[in-house]
Amino acid sequence: MSDYIIETHDLTKRYGNQISVSHLNIHVKKGRIYGLLGRNGAGKTTTMRMLLGLTAPTSGEVTIFGKHFQGNEKKILPRIGCLIESPGFYPNLTGTENLKIFATLRGLKNPKYIKNALELVNLPYRDKKLFSQYSLGMKQRLAIALAVMHNPELLILDEPINGLDPIGIAEVRDFIRELCDASGKTILISSHILSEISLLADDVGIIDHGKLLEEESLKELEAKNAKFIHFCVSDAQKAAQIITTTFSSKDIRLADANNLYLYNTTLPVAKINRSFIEAGIDIQEAHLCEDTLEDYFKKITGGEGIA
Repeated sequence: MSDYIIETHDLTKRYGNQISVSHLNIHVKKGRIYGLLGRNGAGKTTTMRMLLGLTAPTSGEVTIFGKHFQGNEKKILPRIGCLIESPGFYPNLTGTENLKIFATLRGLKNPKYIKNALELVNLPYRDKKLFSQYSLGMKQRLAIALAVMHNPELLILDEPINGLDPIGIAEVRDFIRELCDASGKTILISSHILSEISLLADDVGIIDHGKLLEEESLKELEAKNAKFIHFCVSDAQKAAQIITTTFSSKDIRLADANNLYLYNTTLPVAKINRSFIEAGIDIQEAHLCEDTLEDYFKKITGGEGIA
């Protein structure tokens, strides 16, 4: 059995001649937070709508809880909580009254489900304030409360911190992290805010123009953006062997036939260069680099960074 709660296989969505999502393959592991990161319009919401059956894919497959989504919707959907865009709350009812309606639809008879969900997002239980009087941040909190009210195994949250002030963002981040760590829930969260994904996610998928550019753990991404020495040489493979044997370091990555990255920055660069020259290796460049995550995203997306 697969360790993945969500898998997509060449998931694609076309609108006429426009491709919104192209051959997407994402893998969301059980009990972890997966951050789907991309600019506005990158295809994040369309992907999440396809995962939930709200939008039919043009081609490809979705597997959730080890089952093909198509044909198993009634078994799968009750185990998922989601926030995709804004729920249809009644403006003339309070937050508690709105949640009572959804609780009835879901067959949740015990009031504790509503009370616990509101407490989780720091909204009052049985407050008299109408939804129409809520601030944008309060409306977002109520939407998240609705997503978690039935205690789902999997949460799919599309831009859940939109409209929140800095304190609200920190609170939502903390309870999402707690839901994963303390309750063992699997969470797929999308965002265009790099700093928030880097503070929250265990694994990251970077999407741009509907295509998945990278998918790996946050630790692996951060490792790519530490300090390193970039060597541009005539034979990178031979240069790597010299560093490994002569300088006893394996902290190396070969980018291609001519470019080598050495992550052990304590090694003597002058002596390494001398060893390369003695071995007949030409050196075009040798310099210290320090990329940030934002630099990396700019590089792989070919444009401006993500906020």
